[in-house]
Amino acid sequence: MRILHTSDWHLGRSFHGVGMLPAQRHFLDQLVQSVQEKSVDVVLIAGDVYDRALPGVDVVNLLSDTLARIRAAGARIIMTSGNHDSASRLGFGGAVLAHGGVHVRTRTADLAMPVELELDGALLAVYGIPYLEPRLCAEELGAEAPAHTAVMQAALERIRADLAARRNAGRAATVHSLVLAHTFASGGLTSDSERDLSIGGVGAIPLDLFDGLDYVALGHLHGRQQLSQSVRYSGSPLPYSFSEAGHRKGGYLVEFDTGGLAGVEEINWETGRRLAILKATMAELLDSPEYGWAEEAYCQITLTDNERPLRAMERLRERFPDTLVLAFEPASGPQRNTHTYSERIAKAQDDLDICCGFLEHVRSRAADDAERRLLAGALEQAAAAEVSA
Repeated sequence: MRILHTSDWHLGRSFHGVGMLPAQRHFLDQLVQSVQEKSVDVVLIAGDVYDRALPGVDVVNLLSDTLARIRAAGARIIMTSGNHDSASRLGFGGAVLAHGGVHVRTRTADLAMPVELELDGALLAVYGIPYLEPRLCAEELGAEAPAHTAVMQAALERIRADLAARRNAGRAATVHSLVLAHTFASGGLTSDSERDLSIGGVGAIPLDLFDGLDYVALGHLHGRQQLSQSVRYSGSPLPYSFSEAGHRKGGYLVEFDTGGLAGVEEINWETGRRLAILKATMAELLDSPEYGWAEEAYCQITLTDNERPLRAMERLRERFPDTLVLAFEPASGPQRNTHTYSERIAKAQDDLDICCGFLEHVRSRAADDAERRLLAGALEQAAAAEVSA
């Protein structure tokens, strides 16, 4: 049996103000193609299906269409809710959808109710753990404390109890286990685009909570990574922050047979527009052929000029039209003035000095001659208007 492990689709997300729906459609086309070409039996989505609790109509329609295409390609679907999803909205109609091969696990009460997959005499029990907000579900789960580790431990205890009951019932010669969970497991590498799963702390759960399970399909961290032989993050299918510029995006193709986990391999998908993280002076960025490759990329640019260049974003976008983030980091280090702004203003000789001092304070660059003349003219006009009044 071939199972495609994915997570963190974040349908409806934007990238620094740029809508990503076209890129997400392209990724989903590739996913459906992989299902067809790799003869995938089951597609897993380990949380954060949507990017927000109230997705737009076009986003909901995209998910509906994609689920139908996956089913038409011959694969069943098992998905859970993440911390970005509204569990109740994503799970609406779940009991009806299950009859059509789409299994949704968004309720705490259902986490120990697996989807059963036949393996030529053996059985694969797939459990879906939705995102568990400790303060909301600790009491229901009987957890020792409203904390991520405690609620995940309580959830896994229920799953292990159900596994033991199935194995003792003897319905199948062997019962293997696969668990989906949307959480932050210790040892995982984070990206800038994930929302922290805790308030006031990291909230990571210990990896050994998953000991004894055949495969754990994790969601939440956006970098694809292996924490142990059986515990992995598939990562997000698209980069959602510049910190993911070096990621290779895709999922995992997980294979089970009667003996259990038989193999795991990466599946890669194209992400469309490249991400460029550039750091240089304005002159270098505008003139050097070294940066030609970034002209069609989404760019995060840090200027290292000692003085902040005029019209920096406007000039950069002439060569790099999709510059989305601009920062300044002078090569000589921050230009620090030993005097406070109030002290500097107190020493100003006239109104022109005050205006020029303010300009330097807010942009870290002194007024040039043309700017001083412009400010002087504005002050003269203001003075003349006051006299005439």
